[in-house]
Amino acid sequence: MRRRSFLAGLAAAGAAAGVRPVGAATATPSARFPDGFVWGCSTSSYQIEGAAQADGRGPSIWDTFSRTPGKVARGETGDVACDHYNRWPEDLDLMARAGMRAYRFSIAWPRVLPEGTGAVNTRGLDFYDRLVDGMLARGIAPWACLYHWDLPQALQDRGGWGSRDIAGWFADYALVVAARLGDRVRHWAMLNEPSVVSIFGHGLGGHAPGLTGRASCMAALHHQNLAQGTALKAMRAAGSNWRLGTVLSLQPTWPAAGGGPEDRKAAALWDAVWNRACLDPLLLGGYPDLLAADFAPLLRPGDLEAIRQPIDFLGVNYYSRMHQRIDPGGLVGTGFGSAPEGTRHTGMGWPVEPDGLVEQLLELRERYGNPEVYVTENGASYQDAPGRDGRVEDSERIAFIRGHLDAAARAIAQGANLKGWFVWTLLDNFEWAEGYGPRFGLVEVDRQTLERRPKASYDWYAAAVRANAAPPG
Repeated sequence: MRRRSFLAGLAAAGAAAGVRPVGAATATPSARFPDGFVWGCSTSSYQIEGAAQADGRGPSIWDTFSRTPGKVARGETGDVACDHYNRWPEDLDLMARAGMRAYRFSIAWPRVLPEGTGAVNTRGLDFYDRLVDGMLARGIAPWACLYHWDLPQALQDRGGWGSRDIAGWFADYALVVAARLGDRVRHWAMLNEPSVVSIFGHGLGGHAPGLTGRASCMAALHHQNLAQGTALKAMRAAGSNWRLGTVLSLQPTWPAAGGGPEDRKAAALWDAVWNRACLDPLLLGGYPDLLAADFAPLLRPGDLEAIRQPIDFLGVNYYSRMHQRIDPGGLVGTGFGSAPEGTRHTGMGWPVEPDGLVEQLLELRERYGNPEVYVTENGASYQDAPGRDGRVEDSERIAFIRGHLDAAARAIAQGANLKGWFVWTLLDNFEWAEGYGPRFGLVEVDRQTLERRPKASYDWYAAAVRANAAPPG
């Protein structure tokens, strides 16, 4: 998920291009997915857990950021969120009733290590024990993500992702969690969207910890890559039965509609920052040439070898392409421009471009050796409204997901090594700098009572899971 200026930029670009919202799903039958295709959903700890001060949890950078006036819409915080910390059995029941057989959840680092290092908070690990056992009892495979943005504030006070020391801190934390849960959790993702953490949290300032500047952004990128590689190596040495990977936000980057040669250069540069700065060192062993000057002061002997570790799977979060134009005031001299004329947009102004998913998956096949890939996030926010019976009939969300599942099937037919799909997300949740305004969930959450009410998209997705294909909308 993204920050407010990103949303505003896309919405303005969409308005300039005269775009229209996405319509209802078509009734064209969809191809079946291969046998063994994994179906599930993804969430993140800060966005749903709540219980911000329960059972010894320490503060995270998002606790600090969301309590800083003006940083989050309407001054909202994740203090309560969806209260998943207490309501997890109900949420797992919702997954099980939909037939989901995998759940990508994230571990809250400050719940396990309140100071980021040192003393382990066993009560925090007890929660994840209960959660994992609950998944297994319902036939749901746990896919644990070790970092989804809620860095302990204590580590931020020691430099956070701006410090090289965080590589060791993160690896130590990974081993603590794996030692407790690794007898039952087989799939482990190291990070979620390091490019977003770096760009919006350390470059543009709209996400926690609210830092700005190109140098800060690049340092956070490099140190996340280094931490990821250090943890991968440590976990590979500690356990032979685990499947290890990471999760990246990958979005093909095009010049803004109507742009000229300068905008093509802008697209190439933004692509290097958003996509290649994470993909290339992990899978190819080096940073993009366009960013060589940025990373040269950060690189030390052995860094690239430490980062390039084998992975068993790559998680891909895909929402749309990105359309870039030259902007001297931008973080790296680029800015968001218009998508092609006629492009449909979500309720948040994001382009609806399922073909971009085909483009991305086929590029992973051609350029990066066709790694085993799972779409670990895909979904959309719309202005949900209840029907006459009070149920949200979210045909636009159904159309969005169905279009992207159809794109995934086309990519598989062309040789993409896609093995599974995790919808974003189960519940309407805390959406970072946007607070509780955007709604991505298959299940509505009443903000007063926290009652869960499945939307039409929940039943539709359940039908897709059971059919191993996207049914008509």
